[in-house]
Amino acid sequence: MTLRLDPRIKAAAEAAAVREHRSMTSLIEVLILNHCEAVGLTPARNAKEKH
Repeated sequence: MTLRLDPRIKAAAEAAAVREHRSMTSLIEVLILNHCEAVGLTPARNAKEKH
C-alpha cells in the first residue's frame, strides 16, 4: 500500500510514532484497528490480500 499524505499530517504521524515507540507502519495499523473497533468492524483472521 502506498499513501500520499499532507506533509503536516506525515510530520504529526512521525512524531506520534516516535512518542509511542512505534514504526510508522505499526502506528497506522493501530489507528486503523482502533477506527474499525469504533465503528463495529473486526478484521478477518488470515485475510488474503485483495487488489
